[in-house]
Amino acid sequence: MSDDVAARRRHGARRTITLLALVCVAPVVASYIAYYWVHPDTRVNYGELVAKPAPPISGIARDGTPWRLDALHGRWILLVVSTQACGTSCERALYATRQARTIQGREQERIVRVLLQPASTAPPDDALLAQHPGLVTVRADPAQWGRSLPGNGADITIYLVDALGNIVLAYPADPDIKRLAKDLERLLKASRIG
Repeated sequence: MSDDVAARRRHGARRTITLLALVCVAPVVASYIAYYWVHPDTRVNYGELVAKPAPPISGIARDGTPWRLDALHGRWILLVVSTQACGTSCERALYATRQARTIQGREQERIVRVLLQPASTAPPDDALLAQHPGLVTVRADPAQWGRSLPGNGADITIYLVDALGNIVLAYPADPDIKRLAKDLERLLKASRIG
């Protein structure tokens, strides 16, 4: 065997060993890069996470009967809380909750929508209610929820209350309907309650 052939074999063997080493080291290097320099957004939900029990709210329903929030335990609740009479921003919030509920298809029966307003405000008019079948409208004393419900002082806030009576997520008055619906879809799929 000539020296030329032996040199080529040694060179080929070194190349093979180098390639094997690179293949073995590459995942380790990639994992360090991913861990120290790549920071994906870990938040999946659109709404602001609240995770606290809903306050015991009671009031008067549109038909004049007494109403309590805890009477809806066992159902998911899209609670629209308004600090004033239902104006343009309230109408947008109601529209968003109606659409997000409708997007759920057959699962929409697990969700009830509630509009909560101070007792001192005028109830929503019949034309607005005709656009929102199944909407529960309630007027109550805001002192029952004023300090208990998280919010940034907004006139309208939407809360998602789970079937066990816990406030799970909070949304602005004019939310992204598709992202709100996606939050609902994920939670309804993960929950067997309600």
